[in-house]
Amino acid sequence: MGLLRRLDDYQRGHPRVGLVPAIVYKFVDDQGAYLAALITYYGFLSVFPALLLLVTVLGFALHGDPRLQQQILHSALGQFPVIGDQIAGNIRSLQGNGTALGIGVAGSLYGASGVAQAVQNAFDTVWGIPRHRRRTAVAARARGIPLLGLMVGAAGASGVLTTVGATVDVGSAPLNSLLRAAAGPLAIVVNGAALLLAFKLLIGYDLRVRLLWPEALGAAFVWQLLLSAGTYYVGHVLKGATATYGLFGIVLGLMAWLYLAALVLVACAESAAVRHLRLWPRGLATPFVADPDLTVADRRAYTSYATAAAFTAGEDVSVEFRAPTGSAPTGDGPAAPGRHRAPGPPAVDSTVRRVGRRRTR
Repeated sequence: MGLLRRLDDYQRGHPRVGLVPAIVYKFVDDQGAYLAALITYYGFLSVFPALLLLVTVLGFALHGDPRLQQQILHSALGQFPVIGDQIAGNIRSLQGNGTALGIGVAGSLYGASGVAQAVQNAFDTVWGIPRHRRRTAVAARARGIPLLGLMVGAAGASGVLTTVGATVDVGSAPLNSLLRAAAGPLAIVVNGAALLLAFKLLIGYDLRVRLLWPEALGAAFVWQLLLSAGTYYVGHVLKGATATYGLFGIVLGLMAWLYLAALVLVACAESAAVRHLRLWPRGLATPFVADPDLTVADRRAYTSYATAAAFTAGEDVSVEFRAPTGSAPTGDGPAAPGRHRAPGPPAVDSTVRRVGRRRTR
C-alpha cells in the first residue's frame, strides 16, 4: 500500500496525471463495457439491412452503368470494415428490387433507432442525467433518424475522401502524393465534426460544441485506425480462408470492430463528463479498501450516481458521507462530511424543486 499511497499523492497533486485514472474509474463505475455491448448489438442488427438498402438504391439509381455501379459500390462499402470488402468482391452487378428495398428501409430504421436509444442511454448514464429528465423510449428511438442521416453523411464524405486518396491522378507525382496523404486527415476532420454534432444531440446538458472537440477528434482518429485494422484483417487474416471459416471470421470480425468502436465512443463520453463535471482527481485506493479516504471528486461522482436514480421531479435524493476512521487525509484530502449535491456545468442547475426525500448513506 505504500507504493499506492505515493502514486495517489502524486496524481492528486498533478491534475493532468489524475485525469486519466479518473476517466478509467468512472468508466468502470458506469459499467462502460456493458453500455458498449448494447450499442454493438443494435449496431450489428442495423449494418446488414443498411448494406442491403444501399445496394438496392444504387441498383435503381445507376441501372445500365455497371462501371459506375462498381466504383460507387467499392467506395461506399469500403467504410464498412470486414463485411464491406466481402460484399463488394462478390456482387457482380447491382439489381434494384422492391422487396429488398422495403426490407432494407424497415431494418435500417429499426436498427438505427435501436442504436440511437442505446447510445442515448449510455450518454445519460455517463452524464448522470436523472431518470425523470431522460427521453422516453419513443423519443430516444426517434432521435435515430437525424443521427442516421448524420452518420451516413459522414460515412459518404469519408468514402469519397478515401476513394480520392487511393485513385487521384493529376499528372504530377508530388501533388498526387500530397493529395493522398491529406485524404486520411481530412476524413478524420469530417468524422470529428459529425461526432461533435452527435455529442451535442445526445448530451443532456447545454454545453458549447467547441468544448467537446478533444473527445470528438480523438474518437475520429481512433475510428480511422480501426478502419485500417479492419482492412488489414480482411486482406491478411481472411485471405484464402475456407467458406466456413471465412463466414465465421467475417461475422466475428465485424462484431469485434463494432464493439471496439462502441468502446471508443463510451470512453470519449466518459472523458468529456469527467472534464466538464470536474470529477478528478479520484482516490486510487477507493475501490480496494472498505473505508477509503474520499476526495472531493469521489464524493461528487458517487453523489451523481445516486441522484441519477430519481424517477420523478418531486423526489429529493441526497447523499451524506461520514469521515473515514483510522486514516489521515492524503493529497487534497477529503471533503467535509455532510450532504452533497450532484455536479453539473456552471450554467445548469442539477437540482429541481422536490417534495419527497430519499436519503442514502
